[in-house]
Amino acid sequence: MKGEIVKKKVKTIKVNLDKCNGCRACEMACSAFHAEPKYSSINPARSRIRVVSDPLNDEYVPIRATDYTKAGCDGRRVYTINGKEYSECSFCGTICPTRNLFKDPDSGLPLKCDLCNNDPPLDEPMCVQVCSLDALTYEETEEEEIEELKLDDMEIGLKSLIDKYGLQKLADSFNRISQKG
Repeated sequence: MKGEIVKKKVKTIKVNLDKCNGCRACEMACSAFHAEPKYSSINPARSRIRVVSDPLNDEYVPIRATDYTKAGCDGRRVYTINGKEYSECSFCGTICPTRNLFKDPDSGLPLKCDLCNNDPPLDEPMCVQVCSLDALTYEETEEEEIEELKLDDMEIGLKSLIDKYGLQKLADSFNRISQKG
């Protein structure tokens, strides 16, 4: 079933690895923003962004929590950067059962970046606001996308009847029913 073309806002946080110095202010701000009550504590284990670091080579990679998957991936590629080997998991934001990154330390529930969704909305997520080196930048763009038409319960039932009996037979049945009533 085709839909209409709509413009959708796409929000993202861009990372410039050349600017990140590993200060972890993004982790602190994120954990404070998501504390209950808000700003009542700082616990980086509850942060939705983590800085993977190699301080000996002065390399830092901020990674945000993305979607949850029920199983670990089969990707076991290894990347070599400046002579040091990193597994694919090192740079993955997916929340999966094979590692504890992006899981609440108390409940074990997955933590996902919501771009600091708030009411009223923030101009930028907290991690971007506190990044003094502009390693993290917030960006909103508009993209065209085909929006699938969502069917209600009756339409789903009618579509299944059309699929089973055909449109003409269904129309004939409607005509007979409407003439009897």
